[in-house]
Amino acid sequence: MEVQQFYYDNKIVKNFLYATILWGVVGMLVGLLLAFMFIFPNMTSGISWLSFGRLRPLHTNAVIFAFVGNAIFAGVYYSTQRLLKARMFSDVLSKINFWGWQLIIVGAAITLPLGYTSSKEYAELEWPFDIAIAVIWVVFGANLIGTMIKRRQRHLYVALWFYLATFVTVAVLHIFNSLELPVSAFKSYSVYAGVQDALVQWWYGHNAVAFFLTTPFLGLMYYFVPKAANRPVYSYRLSIIHFWSLIFIYIWAGPHHLLYTALPEWAQNLGVAFSIMLLMPSWGGMINGLLTLRGAWDKVRTDPVLKFMVVAITGYGMATFEGPLLSLKNVNAIGHYTDWIIAHVHVGALAWNGFLTFGMIYYLVPKLFKTKLYSIALANVHFWIGTLGIIMYALPLYVAGFTQASMWKQFNPDGTLVYGNFLETVTEIMPMYWMRAIGGTLFLTGMLILVYNVIATIRNGNAVTDELAEAPALEHVSKKRVAGEGWHTWIERKPIKLTIYATIAILIGGVVQIVPTIMIKSNIPTISSVKPYTPLELEGRDIYIREGCVGCHSQMIRPFRSEVERYGEYSKAGEYVYDHPFLWGSKRTGPDLHRIGGKYSDNWHLNHMYDPQSTSSGSIMPSYQWLVRNELDKSITETKMRAMVTLGVPYTDEEIENAQQHMLEQGTQIEKNLYADPDFAETYEVDKQAGGADFIEMRNREIVAMIAYLQRLGTDIKATDIEVITTQN
Repeated sequence: MEVQQFYYDNKIVKNFLYATILWGVVGMLVGLLLAFMFIFPNMTSGISWLSFGRLRPLHTNAVIFAFVGNAIFAGVYYSTQRLLKARMFSDVLSKINFWGWQLIIVGAAITLPLGYTSSKEYAELEWPFDIAIAVIWVVFGANLIGTMIKRRQRHLYVALWFYLATFVTVAVLHIFNSLELPVSAFKSYSVYAGVQDALVQWWYGHNAVAFFLTTPFLGLMYYFVPKAANRPVYSYRLSIIHFWSLIFIYIWAGPHHLLYTALPEWAQNLGVAFSIMLLMPSWGGMINGLLTLRGAWDKVRTDPVLKFMVVAITGYGMATFEGPLLSLKNVNAIGHYTDWIIAHVHVGALAWNGFLTFGMIYYLVPKLFKTKLYSIALANVHFWIGTLGIIMYALPLYVAGFTQASMWKQFNPDGTLVYGNFLETVTEIMPMYWMRAIGGTLFLTGMLILVYNVIATIRNGNAVTDELAEAPALEHVSKKRVAGEGWHTWIERKPIKLTIYATIAILIGGVVQIVPTIMIKSNIPTISSVKPYTPLELEGRDIYIREGCVGCHSQMIRPFRSEVERYGEYSKAGEYVYDHPFLWGSKRTGPDLHRIGGKYSDNWHLNHMYDPQSTSSGSIMPSYQWLVRNELDKSITETKMRAMVTLGVPYTDEEIENAQQHMLEQGTQIEKNLYADPDFAETYEVDKQAGGADFIEMRNREIVAMIAYLQRLGTDIKATDIEVITTQN
């Protein structure tokens, strides 16, 4: 049998590892800054690009796509070559994958703080980056599948199944969720509206967690845990069941993020059913990972690599138990919109993704640089500080979540809310936010210890060179199943067929849920009184999106007695038919805004945006003073309206042609309303004198557009016109 010599490409693995560490520090540092903003809301006051609303998507994108994304590529490029006994298909594609991904990350780091965002959770980047992501992802997939085709190993190991499913599903999710109509170089509108947009977004959002933060890491688990423990995978059959059941069931679970919302009931119930079923394959994978360590527990006590991996797998088990639990409607009614969800997300992110990445780094760096880890003791210190950081981060937020839910839903004997002021809840949970910040500080400290340990290890090692390997050439692979060969054994040597079957498995759930919601109009009943936004309100909505207000405020009143009493009539699907994109939100750091229109005066809104504490004592909302100073850009308003017409919003040609005049008239009326307050009038005149020739009329400032939008919210329908249905929770 011919034995062939070849070289593993270790340099690409090294590059991705460096990027993982760099972006990990950046992403966690931004996250820690955000944690302290809850305690000191005006610590970056007056600096628009350092405001909470703009930095939050930067943090999530940096951690998910920069830190975790680079870790995925590092682990996949290292393990794939060794599992297939082949160098990656193309060095050029590998380099395009690396540098293209880094450029996208840098672009995100620049544009998100500048306010260029689509507002969609985990998909905030604007349309040029969406195209770039799709291109680079296809490059990665072509390189992966090309390597499988030229492999020297007959069968595809279980880790490779998960890599293939990751490539296919992320491509499908990203493309369909990112369908948008560009308006300018960095502005677009989702092609979906309201309820449809919400369903597609959380079909993507939940499965971005599933197929970017879970399936590739399960592949890494199936490779690195057996390697580090020097033990075989516990059960091959369990691996098969784990893989196929997980990728089929996971794709259905997205609607559990939208329980009790305006989403059709049938879609919510499908999401609940499949979310509960999801527990079984998830825990099957956890059990397979932990039992792989049978007979190696003595090594676990001394090896920091295995310590990190054990806690990572345990964190995966905890998070995948909690997910189905939160999908139960009675539990979701308590947890949704509270800090419980933040705790749940971070158990998965910090323990599962973070710790598995740390274990992989400690495993790979000595091997790549042909040396020993500089300090096992420091790695163990990192482990214990990081573990303590996770506990101190998550536990207080669980307490905060239960506190919020309890206070929001309490009633007096006379039927009034015990805590009618939303800020009473905020004040109550401030100690938990302090503990969260301390836990985050500990976790980041552990990351910095890793940085030092890795740098010291590299200095003691040798320069990374391509690694010589040899393996027999792969003999002819029969296209047909041979006698006695099982179905799955046969498919394991057919990468293209495996990819096709995995694609079919993940498409079924998406098609069943999304197609009826988009194609059957009766799923979204219309309300005749609901009209499109005026040009000024449309501009105000875009400012609302730019400033990331959706990160702290929901626009979805659920049909609970407590929410109807607090906010007003519960939200209807037909109210969102002109919303591109939807802005329902996923966390209430502040109160719901769907019925805010007309509740306060124009002057109250101006003061609230300029100095939130002046109108709401104890508020942790930062100030948005630049909205009062900035001139409203009206240069592409007509272009935006025409784009909306393309998407089905019924603006007339006359409305578009007269948009500037309509904005001036509505802005002038708001300006008059502001003048009605003597204090404002005095301040305005001082501002006018100080501005001189550069003075901008109040009617032409961004704050007026924001006020116009806020005063419109929830005013298209009246509670007296609609049957009121509430449920007690």
